[in-house]
Amino acid sequence: MSFFTVRLTSDGVEMLDQRLLPAEKKYLLLKTGEDVARSIEDMVIRGAPAIGVAAAMGIAIELRNTNDAGLPQALDRICQRLQKTRPTAVNLTWALGRMRQSLEDKMATGMSASDLRAEADALAQQIHDEDIENCRAIGDAGAILFPSNARVLTHCNAGALATAGYGTALGVIRSAHRDGKVRGVLASETRPYLQGARLTAWELFEDKIDVKLITDSMGGSLMRRGEIDVVVVGADRIAANGDVANKIGTYSLAVLARTHEIPFYVAAPISTLDLLTPNGDQIPIEERSTEEVVVIAGTRIAPVGVEALHPAFDVTPAELVTAIVTERGVARAPYTDSLARLAGV
Repeated sequence: MSFFTVRLTSDGVEMLDQRLLPAEKKYLLLKTGEDVARSIEDMVIRGAPAIGVAAAMGIAIELRNTNDAGLPQALDRICQRLQKTRPTAVNLTWALGRMRQSLEDKMATGMSASDLRAEADALAQQIHDEDIENCRAIGDAGAILFPSNARVLTHCNAGALATAGYGTALGVIRSAHRDGKVRGVLASETRPYLQGARLTAWELFEDKIDVKLITDSMGGSLMRRGEIDVVVVGADRIAANGDVANKIGTYSLAVLARTHEIPFYVAAPISTLDLLTPNGDQIPIEERSTEEVVVIAGTRIAPVGVEALHPAFDVTPAELVTAIVTERGVARAPYTDSLARLAGV
C-alpha cells in the first residue's frame, strides 16, 4: 500500500489526516494523549479498529510525557479522556481495557517506570500488528463466501484507513479480488461525511480495483436491476445477539438486500463483539453536529437556522445479516451461540 493509517514512533504518533483525503495525503505528528483524543473526536482518524489502535498509542505517548511518580494517575486520566471520544466504537473500550489492565498489573509487580513505558510502547505496537493480521484473516475468510465474478456493494469505509491496515469489509474485497472473484465494486458516498466518496473510492482506486461511486439513494434501484450480487460492510459494535451498529445508512441497505435476496455480510474483528450488550437497542448511538450535515466543504447547503439530525450510526437487526466474518471464522444465526463460540466464551 502507498500509505499507512497510524504508527507509533520515537517522536509520537504519526497519523494520516483522513479529513484531507483524497485531495491531500498529509501526516500529523501527535505528541500527547490529549492530541490523540482530539484527533479521534475531530475525525482525523476514524473506523472502530483504527480508533482502538490509536487510543492504545495515545496511552503510550502520554506515559512518555509523565514523571515517574505520576504514572498511575496519568494512566487513569488518559484512559478516561480517551473513553469519551467516540461512544459507539467498542474497539476503543477493548483497547483501553487491554492497555490499562496490563499496565496496572505491571505496576503491581513493582516494575520500574522506564520499563513500564517500554511495556506500554510494546503493547500498543502489538495491538497495531495484531489488527493487520486479523484483517488479513477476515479477508481470506470472507472471500470464500463471494460468488465468482461478483459485483459488490459496500458502505462507508471499512478499509485500511479504518484499521491498522488492509481493512475488514475492504479486506474481504481485497482478498476476493486477489482470488479473481470481483468484477467491480460500488461504493456508496456515505453522507454526510462522505467516507465512501473520499476514502473507500480512494483506497480501491489506489489498489487498482475497479470502483464506481454511487449516491446513498441508488442502492435499491441497482439491486432491482440485478447489478449487485453481494453487500459487505464493517461494524463499530456487534451485540451478543448479532445486531450490528455501523455507519448510518447500513440498516437501509440490509433491508433492501433482504428484499432482493442478496447476501448481506458484516466483516469485523472479535474485538468488535460486545457480548455484554444483549441486543442493538442497548448500543449507544453517537449524535454528531448539525454542521457536518448542513455544510459541505465550507459551503452551507441548507438555509441558515435550519438544524439537522445526525446520528452517526444505525443498528441492523441480526435477522437481516447473512453472516458475520471474523478472524476466527464465520458466524451464522443463531448468533448468540455462534458469536460466543468464536469469542471463546
